[in-house]
Amino acid sequence: MPAAAVAPTDLPATSADPAVFRRVLGHVPTSVCVVTATTPQGPVGVTVGSFTSVSLDPPLVVFYCGLNSASAAAIVDAGHFCVNVLAEDQQQVCAAFAGRGVDRFATGDWEMTEDAAPRLGAAAAWIECDVEDSFPAGDHVAVVGRVRRLAAAAGHRKPLIFHRGQLVRLDRACGTHAPTRSFDWWDI
Repeated sequence: MPAAAVAPTDLPATSADPAVFRRVLGHVPTSVCVVTATTPQGPVGVTVGSFTSVSLDPPLVVFYCGLNSASAAAIVDAGHFCVNVLAEDQQQVCAAFAGRGVDRFATGDWEMTEDAAPRLGAAAAWIECDVEDSFPAGDHVAVVGRVRRLAAAAGHRKPLIFHRGQLVRLDRACGTHAPTRSFDWWDI
């Protein structure tokens, strides 16, 4: 690639500074999810911004929480969880599950059952999983789940996005149709 094609940057090219690391990786948009579980002590949940698919066969997903997260430990101990993909109008739910010392489930419309993890009404999507594995990953714990059931909201519920340190919505102008031929591999 010619040097003229490289975009200028105002950040130093270093991997040692955590602030630079966070700022650069903040340019990668991520989904915002609330992961929930039902425990003998009651429901638990936590907001996560690091969630992705791992495998189609078997169907696996992973989320990451702080290594000392009591919620993550409770979710792993429960053996099952639900990933609730927040819709763009569910910022208050995100804040409630990111905070401490509040009744997190008082915010939002939750479907609570004894045999499944809590599911958020009107979420963009939900994915119920059994815990497949968990392991330390730096200052976080990775929790791998085997997908058991999942669904997406009917209609056009857009996801809440975390980008450059802020909760944002998808730009409505991005709703234009673009050729997807080069992405046919995604549907395989």
